[in-house]
Amino acid sequence: MGAYRRVHNIRGMGNVKKLLWIGCLSYLVIGIAHVVGGSVLEQLIDYYGVTYKDGGQWIMNQFLGFMVGVLLAPTLTARIGKRGAVLLAMGLLTVSEAAYSLLLPWGWMLAFAPVAGIGFGMTEAIVGAVIIDLMKGKASAMSRLETFFGIGALIIPVTVAFLIQEHVWQLSFPILSAMAGITFVLWLTMSFGELDGQLSITAAKTAAAREGLVGTSDGDGDDIMVPDRGRGLLGYSGKLLPFLVLSALFFLVYVGMEMSFSNYLPSILITRSDLGEAAAAASLSLFWGTVVIGRLFAGIIADRIGYARYLMIAVVGALVVFGLMTITGELYWMIALIALSGLFFSGVFGIALVYANGLLPGMTERTTSLLVAFGGIGGAIFPRVTGWLMDRYDVELTIGFLAALVVVMLLLLGAMLLQGRRMMRFAAGKQG
Repeated sequence: MGAYRRVHNIRGMGNVKKLLWIGCLSYLVIGIAHVVGGSVLEQLIDYYGVTYKDGGQWIMNQFLGFMVGVLLAPTLTARIGKRGAVLLAMGLLTVSEAAYSLLLPWGWMLAFAPVAGIGFGMTEAIVGAVIIDLMKGKASAMSRLETFFGIGALIIPVTVAFLIQEHVWQLSFPILSAMAGITFVLWLTMSFGELDGQLSITAAKTAAAREGLVGTSDGDGDDIMVPDRGRGLLGYSGKLLPFLVLSALFFLVYVGMEMSFSNYLPSILITRSDLGEAAAAASLSLFWGTVVIGRLFAGIIADRIGYARYLMIAVVGALVVFGLMTITGELYWMIALIALSGLFFSGVFGIALVYANGLLPGMTERTTSLLVAFGGIGGAIFPRVTGWLMDRYDVELTIGFLAALVVVMLLLLGAMLLQGRRMMRFAAGKQG
């Protein structure tokens, strides 16, 4: 019996690792999907003869679709299961990138942009929630997913830079379409043993029936750390809403700032430093390269020093970096600051997601979807504003705008951590 249990546990861990690795592959694909637009934005603008504002509209349409995808994720997983929802998402991403490959008229490019956004948004929300649940909220597991997201965001600018030099930049879209299609096939055909049940429609219906009814209670059903489906907004009790709202606003500003910075970084460098197009596109790889390096250690560091302390150090460091960007225009200094910004931003998204879910237990799928959705709103709005600034004013104002967003991020993070500390003290007092 003991030997059987050991073999069963080994197989179980093997299936968990297999699911984690296909989750990493999925995040690799959506990392590419997030950044490919910014990598070829200059070429698209030249090809179609449109403005930066129009390019910002294309990026905005993708992130509006992203928002819809993450908001639909809990409903779809309840109806067709987690695996079915991921298959739908990867299918939409494959089809939309294939449509981009045809370089259709600009109106059609704008029309397919939300479809692509739904695909990678839904994938990010569902896979992230599955891994957080499966790995019991360990920051290191989420950090691994985010590392592969960063690898995807790292390799595509290098690839695009090469394609630009070869005058075949448009091949970036069919490459992504092929990778999304391969991931779709793997999700369709792979088995994860006993975990298959957790990804099925039956498991989704059971979870939906129980949602909001589990947790730690003091007996009167009003424990602050227990979701209460019958009261509050979206199933969250009134005591949880201030923290949820602050977390959502933090994600909105963070993702909006990061997407604005990464999508317009090549254009900023071309305008500010007279850098060539291929070299400017490769600068994105420097940013995402340091993001990947940081994410290799972010989860381990955060688990050791605490999530709140990690987030505060990261955002304060990012503020210093962007403050220096506003006062220096030297190319070598900009390169160093771009690298540092990647290190400081590397773990913010994943660690903040784990931190928020830790204070809102029993609602992982819904909380993850809401926070990622607000990130999508920021990713839709702020690149549009940034594109407008690039068209109307000089690049220095754009960099100042990005620095101001980091200031807002720091203020929101401080309020969020303060509210989280109050919640923990209140919960500890009730349990005592």
